[in-house]
Amino acid sequence: MDAKHTGKIYGINGPVIYLKGRTGFKMSEMVYVGEERLVGEVISLDKDRTTIQVYEETSGLKPGEIVEGTGDAVSVILAPGIINNIFDGIERPLEKIAQASNGAFITRGVSVDSLDLDKLWDTHMTVAEGDALQGGAIIAEVPETHAIVHKCMVPPDVEGIVVSVVPDGQYHINDTLVVIETTEGERKELSMMQKWPIRVPRPVHHRYSARVPLVTGQRVMDTMFPLAKGGTAAIPGGFGTGKTMSQHQIAKWSDADIIVYIGCGERGNEMTDVLNEFPELKDPKTGHSLMQRTVLIANTSDMPVAAREASIYTGITIAEYFRDMGYSVALMADSTSRWAEALREMSGRLQEMPGEEGYPAYLGSRLAQFYERAGMVKTLGSEGRTGALSVIGAVSPPGGDISEPVSQATLRIVKVFWGLDSSLAYKRHFPAINWLTSYSLYVDNMGKWFEENVNEKFMVDRQKMMTLLQEEAELDEIVKMVGMDALSAGDRLKMEAARSIREDFLHQNSFHDVDTYTPLHKQFLMMELIMAFYEESAQALAGGASIRNILNMPIREKIGRFKYVLPENVDEEYEKISRELDKELQEAIEKED
Repeated sequence: MDAKHTGKIYGINGPVIYLKGRTGFKMSEMVYVGEERLVGEVISLDKDRTTIQVYEETSGLKPGEIVEGTGDAVSVILAPGIINNIFDGIERPLEKIAQASNGAFITRGVSVDSLDLDKLWDTHMTVAEGDALQGGAIIAEVPETHAIVHKCMVPPDVEGIVVSVVPDGQYHINDTLVVIETTEGERKELSMMQKWPIRVPRPVHHRYSARVPLVTGQRVMDTMFPLAKGGTAAIPGGFGTGKTMSQHQIAKWSDADIIVYIGCGERGNEMTDVLNEFPELKDPKTGHSLMQRTVLIANTSDMPVAAREASIYTGITIAEYFRDMGYSVALMADSTSRWAEALREMSGRLQEMPGEEGYPAYLGSRLAQFYERAGMVKTLGSEGRTGALSVIGAVSPPGGDISEPVSQATLRIVKVFWGLDSSLAYKRHFPAINWLTSYSLYVDNMGKWFEENVNEKFMVDRQKMMTLLQEEAELDEIVKMVGMDALSAGDRLKMEAARSIREDFLHQNSFHDVDTYTPLHKQFLMMELIMAFYEESAQALAGGASIRNILNMPIREKIGRFKYVLPENVDEEYEKISRELDKELQEAIEKED
């Protein structure tokens, strides 16, 4: 590292400070500002002016105070100890900050290690002397929690021959484990710890197209609008529509190995709910706390805006690191609107030309830079592991109006749109995802997977249900004008079948022990029952049965309650209901109206 550069504060504008003259700082370099050594980042360099954004409150700073460069970009420390931890926007652990601050509020300039340097980790070495190592190769395995084995890797830009290896045992994260000799003859010491700049995506060997779904157990998501592993999704919705709850459900039930949850500019009380609830949630796969495979980044709305802007980059860099180990990672950003507001505030202070609604002109490209870091990849290293990073961003449009710039810029990038609808939320229909406006562009790619792994009729049934829901919306207009009695028997049956789809299939109770999670096989059987009721009833109508007798059949109640059947009993119950349905329809045909 070169000699540390310094400069003097010339001007202060909120979280933005200016230095005059040539300071020798580099773009995106991390700096320490003033006597309290506040953390900042260089965001603009002119010939005779350097602009820095400060990640902490700047009140009390004075012109003339010294700014000291570090020579490095704003980076995160990557090593065992990340999981089961809660950080702020620039990877400072909140627990340690609380101890250092002696209270609930963060003291300015507080300096704590990102990870515990004193803790000893059980380390199993996976390399031997003489091994040729490339960037991304695994050198050691550390059981970080009950659920996750941390794989310590060679940094992406390092390769060479192993000269010495320590034996298996207990080590600190900064202890040298392996010494390698590079092709230039230089010796490099490798520990469990890596540093990586947050704004630079971690390199990969190869990217795959998205063909495998991220199974969430939420029926409207998995069946109607599935998200691929390595895909991107947006959940826009107004206040109270269930954005945070939807993300909690995905975090708890999705088949991702690791969850990274970024509370980006969320209200303090909402973030408190997350911080209190997550440690108490039981991981259905392991029976331990969900925190054993979760990283939380808490950046509330009262924290400085610059740290809010950095928080999503910190989160996605940590997520990429675990992806490189070969894990499937799901990242929740709640909410990208607050991040965009931080961008707008910073842009205003820098006196940049505003775009639509005051957001900077580069809003779309910054969002794209974030979401483009998702994907299913073949990682670096000769082992060629497959890892996936799925990104789910909540958007909070003012007044629920998704025509505003952040929602529109997000929709141009992401491939799944789970549109939350306040009118559904007010009717207590949760998840309040509107089936007429939402979409998934992964459906065609993943159809083959569903047909091979669930049932060959899965996609056919899904399409039939979507068609029924669209036809219901058209018929609903007629019903509003002239009433239900004006409809033909066939159309009334359509309306009833669509109501069954809405109330029995799409509506899901996250607080019910069984209904909170539905495996794919059970989702398919639920579709089969609803479609069997519709199609066989249509045949019964043609055979002379009356619509009233069909709609009054007792079996309809059992079809509706099928979602509460335990997964291990579904096949037996399905057969039973199918037989009863045939019997009752036959009776309806024979019965006189």
